[in-house]
Amino acid sequence: MNIYVGNLSWGMNDQDLENLFAEHGTVTSAKIITDRMTNRSRGFGFVEMSDGAEAAIEALNETEVEGRKLVVNESRPKESR
Repeated sequence: MNIYVGNLSWGMNDQDLENLFAEHGTVTSAKIITDRMTNRSRGFGFVEMSDGAEAAIEALNETEVEGRKLVVNESRPKESR
């Protein structure tokens, strides 16, 4: 399952994100989205999990990490216009 993670701290990296979710199941990938021009975090990312995704969403949504309240939910495909 692909999970959207929003309101991330600017200081977090892909490894931090993976470690956060690894406590709840098997993480297959964790990627924080960065700005192409500045290479800085855009404050959100995606985590793919082979198991434990529902538990991770339940456990981590609205928890505070590095002073920011996370938004964690199942990733939905981008709406086409």
